[in-house]
Amino acid sequence: MLIILICLSFATLAAPVVVGRFGARAFLGLAAVPAAALVWVITVWPVAGEPARTESLQWVPALHMNLDLRLTELGAIMSVLVLGIGAVILVYCAGYFTDVSSTRKLPTFAAELVAFMAVMFGLVVSDNMLAMYVFWELTSVLSFLLVGYYAERATSRRAATQALLVTTLGGLAMLVGIVELGEHYGSYLFSEVIARAVADPSSISIGVEVGVVLILIGAISKSAIVPFHFWLPGAMAAPTPVSGYLHAAAMVKAGIYLVALLAPAFAHLNAWRVIVLGLGILTMILAGWRALREFDLKLILAFGTVSQLGMLMVLVGGGERNLMLAGLTMLTAHALFKATLFMVVGIIDHTTGTRDIRRLARLGDRQKVLAVVAALAAASMAGIPPLYGFVGKEAALETMLHSSLPEPLPIVLLTGMCVGSALTMAYSIRFLWGAFGRKGQSAPTRAVAEMHSISPLFLAGPALLAVLSLVDGLASGQLDHVLSGYPDDAFPPESEPYHLALWHGFTLPLLLTTLIIATGIVVAQPHSPFARLRRRNSVLLGNADRLYDATLRGADVLSLRMTQSTQRGSLPLTQGTILLTLVLLPLLVLAFGTRARPDLRVEASPLFLSISVLMCAAALTAVLLRNRLATVLVVGVTGYGTGVIFAIYGAPDLALTQFLVETLTLVVFVLVLRKLPAEAPITGSRPSRVARALLGIAVAAMVLVVAVATRAARVAAPVADRLPEQAYRFGYGHNTVNVILVDIRAWDTFGEISVLLVAATGVASLVFRNRRFGSAPRVSAEAAAAAAAAPGTTWLRGSALRDPRHRSLVLEITSRMAFPTIMVVSVYFFFAGHNAPGGGFAGGLTAGLALVLRYLAGGRYEIGEALPLDAGRVLGTGLLLAAVGTIVSLLAGAPAMSSVAYEFTLPVFGDVKVVTALIFDAGVYLIVVGLVLDVLRSLGARLDLEGSPADMTSPLPVQSGGGAR
Repeated sequence: MLIILICLSFATLAAPVVVGRFGARAFLGLAAVPAAALVWVITVWPVAGEPARTESLQWVPALHMNLDLRLTELGAIMSVLVLGIGAVILVYCAGYFTDVSSTRKLPTFAAELVAFMAVMFGLVVSDNMLAMYVFWELTSVLSFLLVGYYAERATSRRAATQALLVTTLGGLAMLVGIVELGEHYGSYLFSEVIARAVADPSSISIGVEVGVVLILIGAISKSAIVPFHFWLPGAMAAPTPVSGYLHAAAMVKAGIYLVALLAPAFAHLNAWRVIVLGLGILTMILAGWRALREFDLKLILAFGTVSQLGMLMVLVGGGERNLMLAGLTMLTAHALFKATLFMVVGIIDHTTGTRDIRRLARLGDRQKVLAVVAALAAASMAGIPPLYGFVGKEAALETMLHSSLPEPLPIVLLTGMCVGSALTMAYSIRFLWGAFGRKGQSAPTRAVAEMHSISPLFLAGPALLAVLSLVDGLASGQLDHVLSGYPDDAFPPESEPYHLALWHGFTLPLLLTTLIIATGIVVAQPHSPFARLRRRNSVLLGNADRLYDATLRGADVLSLRMTQSTQRGSLPLTQGTILLTLVLLPLLVLAFGTRARPDLRVEASPLFLSISVLMCAAALTAVLLRNRLATVLVVGVTGYGTGVIFAIYGAPDLALTQFLVETLTLVVFVLVLRKLPAEAPITGSRPSRVARALLGIAVAAMVLVVAVATRAARVAAPVADRLPEQAYRFGYGHNTVNVILVDIRAWDTFGEISVLLVAATGVASLVFRNRRFGSAPRVSAEAAAAAAAAPGTTWLRGSALRDPRHRSLVLEITSRMAFPTIMVVSVYFFFAGHNAPGGGFAGGLTAGLALVLRYLAGGRYEIGEALPLDAGRVLGTGLLLAAVGTIVSLLAGAPAMSSVAYEFTLPVFGDVKVVTALIFDAGVYLIVVGLVLDVLRSLGARLDLEGSPADMTSPLPVQSGGGAR
C-alpha cells in the first residue's frame, strides 16, 4: 500500500512533464499506474476471517498521527473503484482533451487528477483516523482545483469555492469528532475503536454520541446529503472527466465509505438513524424529483447522483449484514453506470457542443454505438434486468423488506426507496429520450447535424464500464463471496443471510420492481399529470444556493460589524489596547498569584553594560527624532546591539543571524521610506504624547518585572543545558540552534517559512497591480551592445540604463568584485551551518544581501542580471524542498522532519556525512532568497519604475567622473 502511494505520488510529479511533452496522449501512460495498482489489490484480496493486511510508518507519534494502513474487504472494494475507474478516466482524458486551447492547463490538471487518485486511495486504506482526515481534507483541496479548471469562468470559481467551503466545514466538524472518539477509546485506529465499541456498547457515552454525530456531519457533507446537497450539482462546472470520477466513483463515495466503516459500532444510536436513515431517504426522493426538472444532461445525472447517494447512505448505514451487502452491491453498480453516463455526456458535449436536451434530436440515429452504451448504463441505473443495477435494487428491496430495524422504520424506508426508485426510472428515461430521442423531428437538430466523429479511444472507457454492468449482472452469484466478506466479518450472522443472484424467483421485491418500472414510465411521459406538476411546482428541495449566499452574506456582515466594534482604524488605539493588556494581565497574575523571592543580583561585564546603555540611548533617541531615515538607523543600533550581546554570551549563530536580519531590515525600511516624506508629522496633543510615554515606560517596567519573576520561579535545571548533547544525538549536528530549526522544531520552521512565502506574495500583490509573476526586468541584447560601445566603462550590465547622476562607479566596482565572494560565503554558511554558525537561513540572508548590493549599484535591471529567475518559482521550489525533506526521512524509516545521517567516503573529500535535514535547510535557503528577490522586485524595481518619469529604453553614456553621488 505504501508502494502504491509512492508510485502514485511519483506519477503526480511526472504528470506535468509527460503531458506537457506528449500532450493528451500521455494520459494513456499515466493510466498504467492505477491499473497496475488495481492488479495488486486484486492479487492480495482480503479473505474473510483472516487478519487484514497492515503496513505502518511513523509520522508524528506524539500526536498519534502515523501512516497506519489496513486493507480490509471494504477498503479493497473502494480501492477497486478508486483505481479501476481512475484508470478508465485517464484513458478517457486522452480522447477528451483534444482542443488546442486546453493544452496550457492540461499538465497541471493531469497532476491534480493523479494526485486525487493517490489521496483517495490513502483515504480508503487508512486505519489511523487522523491520517484519514489528512487524506480527507486533501480530497477537498484537490476537488477545489479540479472543479475550478475553467478558472476564467465565474461559474467555475463559484462552484469550486462552494464545494471547498461546504466539505471543509464538514471536515472540521469531523475532526472534532475524531479527537473525541480517539481520546475516549484510547486509540486513533479505526480497527481498535470499532472493536472496543462493538465489544462494550455501554462504553458509548454522551461524548461519544456527540463525536459520532460530528463525524456524520463530515460524511454527509462530503456525500452531498441534504442539507449539504447543493454543492454537487454546482460542481458540474468541472470538466466531464472530473465529474465522471470525483462525483460518481470517488470523492462522493468517501462519506458512504466512512458510514459503512462505522456502522457496525454505532448504527444502533438514535442520532445515527435520524441523520443517516432520515436524511438519506429524504435526499433520495427530493433529488430524484429535482432531476426530472433539468434540461442539462449533466445536471440530470448530478441530481440523480445525489438521489442515489441518499439510497446508499440508508443501505450501508442500516446496521445489518444483509443491508450492508445490498449497499455494497449498489455502491459498485452506481460507480459503473454513473461513470459511464457522465463520460457519455462528455462525448455528446464534446462532439455537438451542447448538453441541452432541447437542442438534441435524433442523436441516436447518428451514433448508435454511443446510444447502446448509454442505454445499458441507464438501464442499470433504473434497475432493469439483467443489468448489475437490477441485482443491487432487488437486494435493497429484499433486505429492507425483512429488516430487523425498529418499527416503523422498515416500511417507511421501503416506501421511500420505492418512490425514489420510480423517480430514478423516470429520470433515466428522460436522460435517454433527451439525449438520443427523435422528439418528433424528421431531421437532426443543428447541433447533431454538425457534430464531429467520435474516436474509438474516446468511446472505449464508457463502453468498457457499460459492458461490465451487464457482465456483473449476469455473474452476480460469483460476486457474492467478494462483496459479502465485509458484511460477514463486521456484523453478527443473520438467521437468513441474503445472497446475490440475478434471479430469486417470483417474489414480492420482483413485484415491487415491476410497479417501480411501470410508475417510472408513467412519470416520465411528457404529457402526464406529473409532467405538468413538474413544470408548475416550485423546486421541492428549496433554493439551497440562495441559502448558501445568504449564509455567506450574513457571515460577512457579522464579521464587518465585529471589526467595526473592535477595530476603529486607529493605530495608536490598537497598539495602546495591546500594550495596556500586556501591562495589566501580568500585573494581576503577579498581584494575586504565588511569587518566589526575586534574585536581584546582576552579573554583567562592562562591555555588556556599555552596550546596554548604548541601546537604551538609541531607543530614547528614536522616540525624539522626526526624520524617518534617521529614526530607522537609530533603531538599527538596538538590533545590532542585541547581536553583540548574543556574541558576548556565546551564541555566535544567533549573533550572525541577528546582524544579517538587521541589515536586511534596514534595506527594506530604506526602500519603503524613500517614497515617503523625509520628516514625520507631529501627531496628537501634548497630553496624548505624555500618555504614550507613560504607557511605554509601564510596558518596559512590566517586561523587566516579568523577567525577574520568571527567573526567580525556576526550580529545575534549564532544559537548554542538555540541548547541545541531544542536538548531536538526534540531529547529528554541533550547531544547536540550526538543529533546533531543522530537526527538533522543524514543524514550527515549516510553518514559519510558509508564512514567509505568504508574506512575500502579499507584498508583491500589493505593489504589482496586474501580473505578480515573472522575473525581474533584464537588459536587452540591443541595450547591452549599445552600452558596450558607449564611451567609459560599464561594470554592471544594469547600470547601463541608469541615469549617470544616480550611478557610483566605486559602488559598481565594489559590487562586481564582492558579489562572487559574498555568494561563496553564503554557500559556505549553508553547508557549514549544521556544525558551525550559519545554516540555510543565514546563508539565504547572505545571498539576499548580495542581491541588495547588486541592486543598489546597478538599479532595477541589475536584479534580473544577477538572478534571472521568477521569485515565485524560487519560493515554491523552496517550500517543495522542505516538504521533500519530510518524505525522505519517512522513507528512511524515521519520523517526519527528523534527521537521518548517511556516512560514506569520497575521493579527495575523504569521509563525508550527509544529514537529511540538509534538504529541509535547502528549502529554507531558497525561500529566504526568493523573499529577498520578491521584495527587491516589488519595493525596489517596481517602485523605481512607477517613480520614474519615463522608462529608459536605451543606455546612457557614462561620463567621466560622473559616477559618484
